[in-house]
Parts: sequence; structure tokens; C-alpha cells
Amino acid sequence: MARIEVYHVLNRGTDKRKIFLDDKDHLRFIHNLFEFNDEKPAFNVGYNFKNEYIDVKRQYIRQREPRKLLVEILAFCLMPNHYHLLLKPRRKNGLSEFIKKLNGGYAKYFNNRYKRSGRLFEGKYKSVLIKDEAYFIHLPYYIHLNPLDLAAPEWRKRILSTSNINKSINLLEKYRWSSYLDYIGKKNFPSVTQRKFLEEFFDGPEQYRKDTMKWLKNLSTSNVNRLKEIKTLTLEKVD
Repeated sequence: MARIEVYHVLNRGTDKRKIFLDDKDHLRFIHNLFEFNDEKPAFNVGYNFKNEYIDVKRQYIRQREPRKLLVEILAFCLMPNHYHLLLKPRRKNGLSEFIKKLNGGYAKYFNNRYKRSGRLFEGKYKSVLIKDEAYFIHLPYYIHLNPLDLAAPEWRKRILSTSNINKSINLLEKYRWSSYLDYIGKKNFPSVTQRKFLEEFFDGPEQYRKDTMKWLKNLSTSNVNRLKEIKTLTLEKVD
């Protein structure tokens, strides 16, 4: 990974407050992930997704020139009070410009919708440069497993049974607010992410699904130390 910069970025609501209250909020943030990932100013920040699958790219193809990406969004996951992003900058200061637009745009939307004022996010976002390739390979699994906190939090304590592992995989495949579905070949928001870079490390969608299950099974052995390292490196305290 020499000379390739990849960052794990996360931010949460101030006072650990929820920043996604319903589907409309999730869809708006995902819309912003696409819309604000451009060197040009945002085109139509008032646009809202319908509550169904939409290929974002088709909404703009006749309305403007191709985007010039600030970052490659390799993976993402939205949780009730925080979000995770795996980003590869495409230009100098691309990451900071993108996050500024993303956080600012969503906070404005959220405050307007819920008639509130003040900051929505807890200070500056956290970003960690991934220097270790072994750590990098584990990180997409970790990001995509975060929704298990909502129904099977014992995964972090490494006490999942075989039946719970199967249930956990099913849960992930029903959770729309991450890039996991697109990585296992189920179109969800395919135009939001740039998956080619990560897919070089995986052997197709079905293998990624199998490897995710394997990763869960191995939490009681080799991956337990990797899980601790990830939490330490990201300074994650978002429960």
C-alpha cells in the first residue's frame, strides 16, 4: 500500500445523540455521500430519495457533467448515532473538503427538519491513516459488522454461537444503511461507492459473504486481537 492513502473516518452525534431517526434521514445522508463527493459545489441539495432502491448515478446523468471525485468511498456504514467511512483521497485535501461538505450539509438538513439549532456532530471527525495492510484487510469486515450492535451486541464479546452467526449474517443482509449489500452482489446504493480497489483483495461477492461469516467465527481466536487493535486505532467510543 505504499503511497496509497486510505483513511478510516468516523463521527458521532454530540452527546451521543441519534443523528439518523428514520429512513428519510438515512437516505438523505447517503444522497449526500454521492452528491458532495465532487470538486464542484453541490448541485441539488434539496433532492430526497424515495424510500426504495435507487441507482444514484441515474438521477444526475442528464443534469450535469461527470463528477470529479474528492475521495473514493470504499465502504460505509450508518449507525443510529454515528457513521463509519473508509476513504481514499483523490486529491490533496480531498478528504477534509469532502467531510466538511458532508457534515455541514447533513447538519443543516437535520436542524431544519427537526427545528433545532447548534452543532449536530461531536467536534471534529476522527480519521486514522491505515498504514498496516493486514489491518486494512480486516477493516471492511469490521465496518460492515457494526449493525450487529443493534441486535447481536455479543459479537464484540466474541460469544456468538454458530446459530447466532447465521442469524447475524441474515441481519446484515437486511440492513440497508451500509455498503455490505453491494459488496455481496445485492444492489443497494452501487453508485455511492468505488469498490474496485477493495475488490482486488476479495474473490467475488459470494466469497466476501463467506469470508465475513468466517471472520465472525474466528473472533474467538486470531481475529480477537485484530478487533482490539481496530478499536484502539480508531479511538472508537461510540456505544
